[in-house]
Amino acid sequence: MFPLIRNRRLRASESIRRLVRETTITPDDFLVPLFVVEGKGIKEEIPSMPNYYRMSLDYLEKEVKELWEMGFCAVLLFVKVADELKDNMGKEALNPDGLMQRSIKTVKSACPQMLIMTDVALDPFSSYGHDGIVAEGQILNDETSEVLAEMSVSHAQAGADFVAPSDMMDGRILTIREGLEDEGFHNTGIMSYSAKYASAYYGPFRDALDSAPVDIANVPKNKKTYQMDYANRFEAIRETQMDVDEGADIVMVKPGLPYLDIVREIKNEVDVPVAVYQVSGEYAMLKAAAEKGWLDHDSVMLEQLTAIKRAGANIIASYFARDFIRIMG
Repeated sequence: MFPLIRNRRLRASESIRRLVRETTITPDDFLVPLFVVEGKGIKEEIPSMPNYYRMSLDYLEKEVKELWEMGFCAVLLFVKVADELKDNMGKEALNPDGLMQRSIKTVKSACPQMLIMTDVALDPFSSYGHDGIVAEGQILNDETSEVLAEMSVSHAQAGADFVAPSDMMDGRILTIREGLEDEGFHNTGIMSYSAKYASAYYGPFRDALDSAPVDIANVPKNKKTYQMDYANRFEAIRETQMDVDEGADIVMVKPGLPYLDIVREIKNEVDVPVAVYQVSGEYAMLKAAAEKGWLDHDSVMLEQLTAIKRAGANIIASYFARDFIRIMG
């Protein structure tokens, strides 16, 4: 009891604070999202995501080499598909010479040790901007899962280490796992977006990939029939446990900061690594506030990243990876 115990003794200097710090962050904690476009010599800033870029394959090659030299060991690939290649069935997603497949090969050639995770969903390839096949105003579940399994096999054939289904179709993890097993990809992992909420924080990301749902008749205007209701907590545990039972190696909560209670709940329930996606809206908000001078960018960024890891994240997918290295190096 006080005065025998004085908690402030362990806060008295930076050295003692470092020595007893419970949560630390290193480059090994990061999964770095990368956006890829067709062309050559392209590195274009995303207007709603300052200092973040879409890049062509030649710049992708340079980027992954730099990231590896910085100490990062894993990337998450997304592709921006030309409108003329989009349809309702996501056929371009299965093209062995498609942009995603070439992106995987580019990364593996440039940096063989870099772990590659790939986005598995139809929205970048869909003429409707949805994560699944649309029919009569509905997003088809089982038919979509079959395409996602083919897509996953295609990524594995190109050299992906993990596939990352972000669609939230029921049962798709089992379908994907069976598809990979049938083709002999026993060691290709699955990082499932298990608790992905229907969030308003995704806007800048959809700008980056031109993948927002279209506003036309007989097509759902949002993704609420498959992404989770943000008011729900126990549903996230049920979704995640089902994915683990179906073969997910890693599970993810998305978005990050507004859902740290969910992260802790899931961390307490499952025995697989838990990833958190600190999404584009979270990134854009801090960038905008810092530009206005309302927040100290680096201090708030570190506080946010620490909060995510403290909540239980083993992996943080974040657009702040380079910023983290800049201030820590």
